[in-house]
Amino acid sequence: MMNNKSVIRNLVNRALLIKRLTPEMENMINHELSEQGYITDPDYEALEYLMQAVDQGKVRQVS
Repeated sequence: MMNNKSVIRNLVNRALLIKRLTPEMENMINHELSEQGYITDPDYEALEYLMQAVDQGKVRQVS
């Protein structure tokens, strides 16, 4: 069991919970990816799921 979730997955979960993806959240995700220099499989899957949710209109991308 993983009790220390990644920053990326925490941000994805927040976006799914509030059904919005803000520029701040996107910047935080991009910053975290830049800092890590790589992406773990679970983070990749979370981001993929988030993008699908945006495409399907389940999560609104706000500007």
